[in-house]
Amino acid sequence: MTQKIISDVAFSPTVKAWQERMGSRAAYVKMEEKGGWHDRIDAGLEAFIAERDSFYLGSTSVDGQPYIQHRGGKKGFLKILDPTTLAFADFKGNKQFISAGNFSENSKAFIFLMDYANRRRIKIWGMAEVIEDDPVLLAKLVDQDYNAVPERAIIFRITAWDSNCPQHIPQKFGVSELKEILEPYELRIAELEEKILKLEDRD
Repeated sequence: MTQKIISDVAFSPTVKAWQERMGSRAAYVKMEEKGGWHDRIDAGLEAFIAERDSFYLGSTSVDGQPYIQHRGGKKGFLKILDPTTLAFADFKGNKQFISAGNFSENSKAFIFLMDYANRRRIKIWGMAEVIEDDPVLLAKLVDQDYNAVPERAIIFRITAWDSNCPQHIPQKFGVSELKEILEPYELRIAELEEKILKLEDRD
């Protein structure tokens, strides 16, 4: 019996056949022999998640129709409950309930985390569950200063995760990141403007 490895969640026999045909299978075999992907949250992933203010959530209907949804909030709104479990509050939206409906009949799910500023991305496979009528859990997931009422919670149990190389990731910056980058320049401009005013007063 062939031993199942973590990356098998993505590397099906057909995928491996493609890797073999395209010449990349040997490299992935070496990766798998060294331990390959992860199925538990380590310190690096914990820090990465804490800095994210958005992610993409993938689900699939029972007949295989895929769907991707963007989720956003304050940094760290995707919570870590334990080394193999993530969770987040589900707030009122457009009432389509595509993700919730998909998870009720097919729990297989996917989270895609992007850090455009540092050109990093992390892929997480898992199983999602919609939890309703659990105020204790929701209290753990909602930031007190976030002005929205949660309707339910979504639990995500990790099957595997892996980080991608930065190739082809465009470098983009959010407003908070730009403020941090521009702050020293703004301070310097203010300093120079003050000096100019003082020189003008002397004339």
